[in-house]
Amino acid sequence: MSSPLARTIGRLRPPPRPTLLVAHLPHRQTQAQALRPIHARALDYLQNENEDWTASQRSVRDAISKICTDFPDAYWADLDAKKQFPTELSSALARDGWLGICMPQKYGGKGLGISQAAVMMQTISESGGGMSGASSVHMNVFSLEPVVKFGTEAQKQRWLKPLIAGQERACFGVTEPNTGLDTLKLQSRAVRSETGDHYTLSGQKIWISTAQQAQKILMLVRTTPLSEVKKPSQGLSLFYTTLDRSAVQIREIPKMGRGAVDTNELFFEKFRVPAEDLIGGENDGFKMIMHGMNAERILIGAEALGLGFAALRRAALYSREQESFGRAIGSNQGVQHPLADSWMKLEAARLMIYKAARMFDEGHESGEFANAAKYLAAEAAFECCERAILTHGQDGIDRDMHVERYLREVFIPRIAPVSREMICNYIGQRVLGLPKSY
Repeated sequence: MSSPLARTIGRLRPPPRPTLLVAHLPHRQTQAQALRPIHARALDYLQNENEDWTASQRSVRDAISKICTDFPDAYWADLDAKKQFPTELSSALARDGWLGICMPQKYGGKGLGISQAAVMMQTISESGGGMSGASSVHMNVFSLEPVVKFGTEAQKQRWLKPLIAGQERACFGVTEPNTGLDTLKLQSRAVRSETGDHYTLSGQKIWISTAQQAQKILMLVRTTPLSEVKKPSQGLSLFYTTLDRSAVQIREIPKMGRGAVDTNELFFEKFRVPAEDLIGGENDGFKMIMHGMNAERILIGAEALGLGFAALRRAALYSREQESFGRAIGSNQGVQHPLADSWMKLEAARLMIYKAARMFDEGHESGEFANAAKYLAAEAAFECCERAILTHGQDGIDRDMHVERYLREVFIPRIAPVSREMICNYIGQRVLGLPKSY
Protein backbone atom coordinates (compact mmCIF):
# COMPACT_ATOMS: atom_id res chain seq x y z
CA MET A 1 0.00 0.00 0.00
CA SER A 2 1.57 3.33 -1.03
CA SER A 3 2.28 6.05 1.53
CA PRO A 4 0.08 9.19 1.70
CA LEU A 5 3.04 11.24 0.47
CA ALA A 6 3.64 8.94 -2.49
CA ARG A 7 -0.04 9.14 -3.43
CA THR A 8 0.02 12.91 -3.09
CA ILE A 9 3.05 13.83 -5.14
CA GLY A 10 3.88 10.56 -6.85
CA ARG A 11 7.31 9.08 -7.14
CA LEU A 12 9.53 9.21 -10.18
CA ARG A 13 11.53 6.01 -10.03
CA PRO A 14 15.08 6.33 -11.31
CA PRO A 15 15.75 4.67 -14.65
CA PRO A 16 17.13 1.14 -14.44
CA ARG A 17 20.87 0.96 -14.37
CA PRO A 18 22.43 -0.07 -17.67
CA THR A 19 24.34 -3.32 -17.36
CA LEU A 20 27.20 -4.99 -19.16
CA LEU A 21 26.48 -8.62 -19.99
CA VAL A 22 29.60 -10.75 -20.15
CA ALA A 23 29.27 -13.33 -22.96
CA HIS A 24 31.91 -15.85 -21.90
CA LEU A 25 31.57 -16.71 -18.23
CA PRO A 26 33.95 -18.62 -15.99
CA HIS A 27 32.44 -22.00 -15.18
CA ARG A 28 31.73 -21.01 -11.56
CA GLN A 29 30.06 -17.69 -12.37
CA THR A 30 26.32 -17.52 -12.96
CA GLN A 31 24.65 -15.23 -15.47
CA ALA A 32 23.19 -13.12 -12.63
CA GLN A 33 26.60 -12.63 -11.08
CA ALA A 34 27.95 -11.34 -14.37
CA LEU A 35 25.51 -8.42 -14.58
CA ARG A 36 27.88 -5.64 -13.63
CA PRO A 37 26.57 -2.10 -13.09
CA ILE A 38 28.34 0.42 -15.29
CA HIS A 39 26.40 3.38 -13.93
CA ALA A 40 28.53 5.38 -11.46
CA ARG A 41 25.81 6.82 -9.26
CA ALA A 42 28.16 9.00 -7.21
CA LEU A 43 28.55 11.13 -10.33
CA ASP A 44 24.80 11.75 -10.64
CA TYR A 45 23.30 15.01 -9.44
CA LEU A 46 21.00 14.13 -6.52
CA GLN A 47 20.82 10.41 -7.34
CA ASN A 48 17.85 8.58 -5.86
CA GLU A 49 18.98 4.97 -5.82
CA ASN A 50 19.51 4.25 -2.14
CA GLU A 51 17.92 0.83 -1.82
CA ASP A 52 17.53 1.17 1.96
CA TRP A 53 15.24 4.23 1.65
CA THR A 54 11.49 3.78 1.90
CA ALA A 55 9.03 4.86 -0.78
CA SER A 56 8.23 7.91 1.32
CA GLN A 57 11.88 8.91 1.59
CA ARG A 58 12.36 8.51 -2.16
CA SER A 59 9.29 10.65 -2.76
CA VAL A 60 10.73 13.39 -0.59
CA ARG A 61 14.03 13.12 -2.47
CA ASP A 62 12.25 13.51 -5.80
CA ALA A 63 10.14 16.45 -4.71
CA ILE A 64 12.94 18.41 -3.01
CA SER A 65 15.33 17.66 -5.90
CA LYS A 66 12.88 19.25 -8.33
CA ILE A 67 12.80 22.40 -6.21
CA CYS A 68 16.57 22.51 -5.72
CA THR A 69 17.37 22.27 -9.42
CA ASP A 70 16.22 25.90 -9.66
CA PHE A 71 18.93 26.87 -7.17
CA PRO A 72 22.29 25.67 -8.56
CA ASP A 73 25.77 26.20 -7.14
CA ALA A 74 26.09 29.55 -8.90
CA TYR A 75 23.02 30.83 -7.03
CA TRP A 76 24.54 29.90 -3.68
CA ALA A 77 27.97 31.27 -4.54
CA ASP A 78 26.37 34.59 -5.47
CA LEU A 79 24.40 34.80 -2.22
CA ASP A 80 27.45 33.77 -0.21
CA ALA A 81 29.45 36.62 -1.74
CA LYS A 82 26.64 39.15 -1.28
CA LYS A 83 25.73 37.95 2.25
CA GLN A 84 22.14 37.74 1.06
CA PHE A 85 19.48 35.48 2.63
CA PRO A 86 17.95 32.83 0.27
CA THR A 87 14.33 33.95 0.50
CA GLU A 88 13.49 32.32 -2.85
CA LEU A 89 14.30 28.82 -1.60
CA SER A 90 12.25 29.14 1.59
CA SER A 91 9.34 30.54 -0.43
CA ALA A 92 9.50 27.64 -2.88
CA LEU A 93 9.54 25.11 -0.05
CA ALA A 94 6.70 26.90 1.76
CA ARG A 95 4.41 26.76 -1.28
CA ASP A 96 4.16 22.97 -1.00
CA GLY A 97 4.21 22.80 2.81
CA TRP A 98 7.77 21.51 3.09
CA LEU A 99 8.71 24.02 5.78
CA GLY A 100 6.46 22.00 8.05
CA ILE A 101 7.64 18.57 6.98
CA CYS A 102 7.50 17.28 10.58
CA MET A 103 4.54 19.41 11.65
CA PRO A 104 0.98 18.06 11.93
CA GLN A 105 -1.12 18.23 8.78
CA LYS A 106 -3.93 20.11 10.54
CA TYR A 107 -1.63 23.17 10.72
CA GLY A 108 -0.46 22.88 7.12
CA GLY A 109 2.50 20.55 7.61
CA LYS A 110 3.30 17.18 6.06
CA GLY A 111 3.06 15.13 9.23
CA LEU A 112 6.19 13.14 8.35
CA GLY A 113 9.09 12.01 10.51
CA ILE A 114 12.75 12.85 11.03
CA SER A 115 13.57 10.05 8.55
CA GLN A 116 11.96 12.08 5.76
CA ALA A 117 13.19 15.42 7.12
CA ALA A 118 16.76 14.13 7.04
CA VAL A 119 16.34 13.29 3.34
CA MET A 120 15.05 16.81 2.72
CA MET A 121 17.95 18.48 4.52
CA GLN A 122 20.55 16.22 2.90
CA THR A 123 19.10 17.01 -0.51
CA ILE A 124 19.12 20.79 0.01
CA SER A 125 22.73 20.66 1.14
CA GLU A 126 23.80 18.19 -1.55
CA SER A 127 22.23 20.28 -4.31
CA GLY A 128 24.92 22.91 -3.74
CA GLY A 129 23.07 24.83 -1.04
CA GLY A 130 25.33 23.42 1.65
CA MET A 131 24.87 24.79 5.13
CA SER A 132 23.54 28.08 3.75
CA GLY A 133 20.60 26.34 2.11
CA ALA A 134 20.01 23.98 5.00
CA SER A 135 20.34 26.61 7.74
CA SER A 136 17.84 28.88 6.02
CA VAL A 137 15.05 26.38 6.79
CA HIS A 138 16.60 24.27 9.57
CA MET A 139 14.68 26.05 12.33
CA ASN A 140 11.32 25.17 10.80
CA VAL A 141 12.02 21.46 10.72
CA PHE A 142 12.79 20.68 14.36
CA SER A 143 12.93 23.70 16.66
CA LEU A 144 9.20 24.09 17.27
CA GLU A 145 8.83 20.46 18.28
CA PRO A 146 8.35 21.67 21.89
CA VAL A 147 5.31 23.65 20.71
CA VAL A 148 3.90 20.61 18.91
CA LYS A 149 4.38 18.40 21.96
CA PHE A 150 3.85 20.76 24.91
CA GLY A 151 2.03 23.82 23.54
CA THR A 152 -1.66 24.56 23.96
CA GLU A 153 -4.00 24.30 20.98
CA ALA A 154 -4.26 28.10 20.90
CA GLN A 155 -0.47 28.38 20.74
CA LYS A 156 -0.26 25.84 17.93
CA GLN A 157 -2.86 27.68 15.90
CA ARG A 158 -1.13 31.01 16.54
CA TRP A 159 2.44 29.92 15.89
CA LEU A 160 2.63 26.86 13.65
CA LYS A 161 0.44 27.95 10.76
CA PRO A 162 2.32 31.16 9.85
CA LEU A 163 5.68 29.43 10.28
CA ILE A 164 4.74 26.54 8.00
CA ALA A 165 3.24 28.92 5.44
CA GLY A 166 6.47 30.89 5.30
CA GLN A 167 4.78 34.02 6.60
CA GLU A 168 7.09 34.12 9.64
CA ARG A 169 10.66 33.08 10.30
CA ALA A 170 12.05 32.12 13.67
CA CYS A 171 15.44 31.86 15.36
CA PHE A 172 16.61 29.75 18.28
CA GLY A 173 18.11 31.44 21.36
CA VAL A 174 19.91 29.11 23.77
CA THR A 175 23.71 29.56 23.65
CA GLU A 176 25.28 32.27 25.80
CA PRO A 177 28.82 33.70 25.67
CA ASN A 178 29.73 32.76 29.25
CA THR A 179 28.33 29.22 29.28
CA GLY A 180 28.88 27.68 25.82
CA LEU A 181 27.86 24.02 25.87
CA ASP A 182 27.11 24.15 29.60
CA THR A 183 23.45 24.94 28.97
CA LEU A 184 22.40 24.36 32.57
CA LYS A 185 24.46 27.39 33.64
CA LEU A 186 22.49 29.86 31.49
CA GLN A 187 22.49 33.33 33.02
CA SER A 188 19.74 35.13 31.08
CA ARG A 189 16.79 35.77 33.36
CA ALA A 190 13.02 36.07 33.08
CA VAL A 191 11.11 37.67 35.95
CA ARG A 192 7.33 37.39 36.13
CA SER A 193 5.39 40.59 36.79
CA GLU A 194 3.32 41.06 39.91
CA THR A 195 0.18 41.02 37.76
CA GLY A 196 1.30 37.73 36.21
CA ASP A 197 0.50 38.84 32.66
CA HIS A 198 4.08 39.16 31.39
CA TYR A 199 7.75 38.38 32.02
CA THR A 200 10.70 40.74 31.74
CA LEU A 201 13.77 39.15 30.14
CA SER A 202 17.35 40.35 30.42
CA GLY A 203 20.62 38.83 29.25
CA GLN A 204 22.61 37.89 26.18
CA LYS A 205 22.62 35.14 23.53
CA ILE A 206 25.27 34.31 20.95
CA TRP A 207 25.63 32.32 17.71
CA ILE A 208 21.97 32.86 16.88
CA SER A 209 21.28 32.03 13.22
CA THR A 210 18.77 33.99 11.08
CA ALA A 211 18.02 36.62 13.75
CA GLN A 212 18.37 39.34 11.12
CA GLN A 213 15.49 37.75 9.21
CA ALA A 214 13.34 36.36 12.02
CA GLN A 215 10.08 37.71 13.36
CA LYS A 216 9.97 35.17 16.22
CA ILE A 217 12.43 33.66 18.68
CA LEU A 218 12.37 30.43 20.70
CA MET A 219 14.32 31.30 23.84
CA LEU A 220 15.48 29.37 26.91
CA VAL A 221 16.06 31.50 30.00
CA ARG A 222 16.25 31.02 33.75
CA THR A 223 13.11 31.81 35.75
CA THR A 224 14.44 30.51 39.08
CA PRO A 225 18.02 31.33 40.14
CA LEU A 226 20.47 28.45 40.05
CA SER A 227 21.11 28.88 43.76
CA GLU A 228 17.44 28.18 44.53
CA VAL A 229 16.98 24.87 42.67
CA LYS A 230 17.91 21.34 43.72
CA LYS A 231 19.21 20.37 40.28
CA PRO A 232 20.74 22.64 37.59
CA SER A 233 18.20 21.31 35.05
CA GLN A 234 15.43 22.93 37.07
CA GLY A 235 14.42 26.58 36.89
CA LEU A 236 14.72 27.06 33.11
CA SER A 237 11.71 28.15 31.05
CA LEU A 238 11.00 28.18 27.33
CA PHE A 239 9.33 31.06 25.48
CA TYR A 240 8.31 31.52 21.87
CA THR A 241 7.67 35.16 21.25
CA THR A 242 7.96 38.11 18.89
CA LEU A 243 11.54 39.30 18.42
CA ASP A 244 11.00 42.90 19.49
CA ARG A 245 13.87 44.88 18.01
CA SER A 246 13.10 47.86 20.24
CA ALA A 247 14.10 45.72 23.23
CA VAL A 248 16.62 43.35 21.61
CA GLN A 249 19.84 44.56 20.05
CA ILE A 250 20.99 42.24 17.25
CA ARG A 251 24.62 42.39 16.17
CA GLU A 252 25.79 40.25 13.24
CA ILE A 253 29.00 38.23 13.67
CA PRO A 254 31.38 38.21 10.67
CA LYS A 255 32.41 34.63 9.90
CA MET A 256 34.33 32.54 7.38
CA GLY A 257 31.49 30.49 5.86
CA ARG A 258 27.74 30.27 5.29
CA GLY A 259 27.66 33.88 4.18
CA ALA A 260 24.06 33.74 2.98
CA VAL A 261 22.71 33.06 6.48
CA ASP A 262 23.45 35.52 9.26
CA THR A 263 24.83 34.62 12.70
CA ASN A 264 24.34 37.02 15.59
CA GLU A 265 24.77 38.18 19.15
CA LEU A 266 21.61 39.27 20.97
CA PHE A 267 21.53 41.74 23.87
CA PHE A 268 18.25 42.34 25.69
CA GLU A 269 17.20 44.36 28.71
CA LYS A 270 13.62 44.93 29.85
CA PHE A 271 12.42 42.66 27.05
CA ARG A 272 8.72 42.27 27.85
CA VAL A 273 7.21 38.92 26.89
CA PRO A 274 3.51 38.04 27.34
CA ALA A 275 2.82 35.21 29.78
CA GLU A 276 0.85 33.38 27.09
CA ASP A 277 4.13 33.00 25.17
CA LEU A 278 5.45 30.58 27.82
CA ILE A 279 5.53 26.99 26.51
CA GLY A 280 4.44 24.37 29.02
CA GLY A 281 5.04 25.02 32.70
CA GLU A 282 7.35 27.55 34.27
CA ASN A 283 10.75 26.02 35.15
CA ASP A 284 10.15 23.01 32.85
CA GLY A 285 11.96 24.39 29.81
CA PHE A 286 15.05 22.20 29.83
CA LYS A 287 13.22 18.91 29.42
CA MET A 288 11.25 20.41 26.53
CA ILE A 289 14.41 21.59 24.77
CA MET A 290 15.96 18.16 25.24
CA HIS A 291 13.06 16.61 23.32
CA GLY A 292 14.41 18.09 20.09
CA MET A 293 18.15 17.69 20.68
CA ASN A 294 18.49 14.23 19.13
CA ALA A 295 16.48 15.32 16.09
CA GLU A 296 18.78 18.31 15.61
CA ARG A 297 21.88 16.13 15.69
CA ILE A 298 20.42 13.80 13.08
CA LEU A 299 19.46 16.66 10.79
CA ILE A 300 22.83 18.42 11.12
CA GLY A 301 24.46 15.10 10.26
CA ALA A 302 22.27 14.76 7.18
CA GLU A 303 23.24 18.26 6.09
CA ALA A 304 26.91 17.37 6.50
CA LEU A 305 26.35 14.27 4.38
CA GLY A 306 24.93 16.45 1.63
CA LEU A 307 28.03 18.61 1.56
CA GLY A 308 30.27 15.54 1.53
CA PHE A 309 28.48 13.94 -1.41
CA ALA A 310 28.44 17.24 -3.31
CA ALA A 311 32.19 17.63 -2.82
CA LEU A 312 32.84 14.00 -3.79
CA ARG A 313 30.85 14.35 -7.00
CA ARG A 314 32.74 17.46 -8.06
CA ALA A 315 36.10 15.90 -7.20
CA ALA A 316 35.33 12.70 -9.11
CA LEU A 317 34.10 14.57 -12.19
CA TYR A 318 37.13 16.86 -12.14
CA SER A 319 39.58 13.97 -11.76
CA ARG A 320 38.03 12.19 -14.76
CA GLU A 321 38.34 15.25 -17.00
CA GLN A 322 41.54 16.96 -15.85
CA GLU A 323 44.66 15.58 -17.52
CA SER A 324 48.25 15.71 -16.40
CA PHE A 325 51.25 13.86 -17.89
CA GLY A 326 49.05 12.64 -20.71
CA ARG A 327 46.23 11.00 -18.75
CA ALA A 328 43.32 11.82 -16.43
CA ILE A 329 44.52 12.53 -12.91
CA GLY A 330 41.84 10.17 -11.60
CA SER A 331 43.74 7.24 -13.10
CA ASN A 332 46.37 7.76 -10.42
CA GLN A 333 45.79 5.85 -7.19
CA GLY A 334 47.02 8.84 -5.20
CA VAL A 335 43.93 10.72 -6.41
CA GLN A 336 41.50 7.84 -6.82
CA HIS A 337 41.98 6.01 -3.52
CA PRO A 338 41.28 8.96 -1.18
CA LEU A 339 38.02 9.62 -3.04
CA ALA A 340 37.05 5.95 -2.88
CA ASP A 341 37.82 6.01 0.84
CA SER A 342 35.61 9.07 1.27
CA TRP A 343 32.69 7.41 -0.52
CA MET A 344 32.90 4.46 1.84
CA LYS A 345 33.03 6.69 4.90
CA LEU A 346 30.14 8.84 3.70
CA GLU A 347 28.02 5.76 2.99
CA ALA A 348 28.79 4.31 6.42
CA ALA A 349 27.80 7.61 8.04
CA ARG A 350 24.65 7.75 5.91
CA LEU A 351 23.54 4.36 7.18
CA MET A 352 24.05 5.53 10.76
CA ILE A 353 22.13 8.76 10.11
CA TYR A 354 19.08 6.95 8.80
CA LYS A 355 19.24 4.28 11.50
CA ALA A 356 19.21 7.03 14.14
CA ALA A 357 16.35 8.79 12.34
CA ARG A 358 14.29 5.60 12.17
CA MET A 359 14.87 4.93 15.86
CA PHE A 360 13.83 8.49 16.74
CA ASP A 361 10.63 8.17 14.72
CA GLU A 362 9.84 4.86 16.41
CA GLY A 363 10.14 6.44 19.84
CA HIS A 364 13.40 4.85 20.97
CA GLU A 365 15.89 6.60 23.23
CA SER A 366 18.39 7.18 20.46
CA GLY A 367 20.89 9.58 22.05
CA GLU A 368 23.98 7.47 21.42
CA PHE A 369 23.01 6.83 17.78
CA ALA A 370 22.02 10.44 17.08
CA ASN A 371 25.31 11.68 18.51
CA ALA A 372 27.37 9.03 16.76
CA ALA A 373 25.63 9.71 13.45
CA LYS A 374 26.32 13.43 13.65
CA TYR A 375 29.95 12.78 14.60
CA LEU A 376 30.60 10.30 11.78
CA ALA A 377 28.83 12.36 9.12
CA ALA A 378 30.61 15.59 10.06
CA GLU A 379 34.04 13.96 10.09
CA ALA A 380 33.50 12.10 6.81
CA ALA A 381 32.16 15.23 5.13
CA PHE A 382 35.01 17.41 6.35
CA GLU A 383 37.63 14.96 5.11
CA CYS A 384 35.88 14.68 1.75
CA CYS A 385 35.61 18.46 1.29
CA GLU A 386 39.30 18.81 2.06
CA ARG A 387 40.13 16.04 -0.41
CA ALA A 388 37.97 17.72 -3.05
CA ILE A 389 40.11 20.84 -2.83
CA LEU A 390 43.32 18.81 -2.96
CA THR A 391 42.02 16.90 -5.99
CA HIS A 392 41.41 20.21 -7.76
CA GLY A 393 44.87 21.50 -6.83
CA GLN A 394 45.11 25.25 -7.37
CA ASP A 395 41.69 25.20 -9.00
CA GLY A 396 40.30 24.15 -5.63
CA ILE A 397 40.59 27.66 -4.22
CA ASP A 398 38.86 29.18 -7.27
CA ARG A 399 35.41 30.24 -6.07
CA ASP A 400 33.90 29.29 -9.40
CA MET A 401 34.75 25.66 -8.64
CA HIS A 402 32.60 25.82 -5.45
CA VAL A 403 34.57 23.26 -3.42
CA GLU A 404 36.27 25.99 -1.36
CA ARG A 405 32.80 27.14 -0.27
CA TYR A 406 31.95 23.59 0.75
CA LEU A 407 35.06 23.40 2.92
CA ARG A 408 34.33 26.74 4.60
CA GLU A 409 30.83 25.56 5.47
CA VAL A 410 31.60 22.00 6.55
CA PHE A 411 33.27 23.24 9.72
CA ILE A 412 29.80 24.05 11.08
CA PRO A 413 28.58 20.46 11.61
CA ARG A 414 31.92 19.56 13.20
CA ILE A 415 31.41 22.26 15.83
CA ALA A 416 27.65 22.66 16.22
CA PRO A 417 25.32 21.97 17.89
CA VAL A 418 27.71 19.94 20.02
CA SER A 419 31.46 19.40 19.67
CA ARG A 420 33.21 16.17 18.72
CA GLU A 421 34.74 16.02 22.16
CA MET A 422 31.41 16.28 23.98
CA ILE A 423 30.01 13.50 21.79
CA CYS A 424 32.95 11.30 22.78
CA ASN A 425 32.27 12.20 26.41
CA TYR A 426 28.64 11.16 25.98
CA ILE A 427 29.53 7.83 24.37
CA GLY A 428 32.24 7.19 26.96
CA GLN A 429 29.86 7.68 29.86
CA ARG A 430 26.50 6.46 28.50
CA VAL A 431 27.64 3.56 26.31
CA LEU A 432 30.99 2.47 27.73
CA GLY A 433 30.15 3.14 31.38
CA LEU A 434 33.32 5.13 31.99
CA PRO A 435 33.72 7.91 34.60
CA LYS A 436 32.85 11.49 33.70
CA SER A 437 35.94 13.04 32.14
CA TYR A 438 35.14 16.75 32.34
